[in-house]
Amino acid sequence: MVDWRISKVKIVQNLSIGDGDVLLYVHGFNQSFETATLDAARLADGLRFDGQTVLFSWPSHNKLFDYMADRESATWSRDALETTLESLVMRPGSGRINIVAHSMGAMLVIESLRQAYAKHADQLANRIGAIVLAAPDLDVDVFSSSLAKMRPLAGRITVLTSNNDRALAVVTSLSGGPRVGTVQKAKLQAQGLKVVDTSGSGWGIINHDLFLSNSGVQNVIASAIEAGKS
Repeated sequence: MVDWRISKVKIVQNLSIGDGDVLLYVHGFNQSFETATLDAARLADGLRFDGQTVLFSWPSHNKLFDYMADRESATWSRDALETTLESLVMRPGSGRINIVAHSMGAMLVIESLRQAYAKHADQLANRIGAIVLAAPDLDVDVFSSSLAKMRPLAGRITVLTSNNDRALAVVTSLSGGPRVGTVQKAKLQAQGLKVVDTSGSGWGIINHDLFLSNSGVQNVIASAIEAGKS
C-alpha cells in the first residue's frame, strides 16, 4: 500500500523550479491538497506575485475534529519541508524565497527553518526574502526557542496577529498555551519581529483566513515581500 503522506510530499519535492523569486505557501490545519492548491493560487493572485508559486502540502487529515492528528502530521513533515527549502536555496539562478505560512503551517515552517539554518546558516539567510506567519498556531515558548537559534532571520519575519481569531481561541484551550497569533504586539516586537495586528480587518465569524480574504492584509504581505528584496 502506498503511504499517502509520502505521496503528497513528493509532489512538491519533484517540481522543477526555474530562475527568479519564489512564493512558498504552507497551509494550515484541516486542508485537503485540492483546497490548499486553490488557496496558493488565490494568494499569489491577490499579491500579484511576480515569480513562481510553490505549494508545500503536508498531510492534513482534512477533518475538523482531527486537530491533534494534524499536529502530528505537520511535525512529521518538517524534514521534508527542510529538504524542499534546501532545494530552493541550492537551485541555479535562485532568487528570493518568500514564505507565507498559515495557522499550523507556521509551526511546521519555523521548525524546518531552524533545522535548515543549523546546516546552512548564511547561505539560507541570504536567499530568504520574507517570512509571513498568518494567524500562526504556534506555541509562544517553542517559537522563542527556535527564533533564538536563527536570530539573523528575525528581521525577515512578519507576524499577522488578531485578538478576534476564534479558531486560535479554540486551539489555545486545546493546547493549554497561548499561540503566537494571539500574543500582544509588543511582546513579539521585542524579539525583533514585524507585527501587524489584523483584529479590525475582518467581520466574519472565524477571522482565521484574512490573508486570503482581506485586501488590506494582502497589501501587508506584499509590502513585506517587497521589503525582503533589499
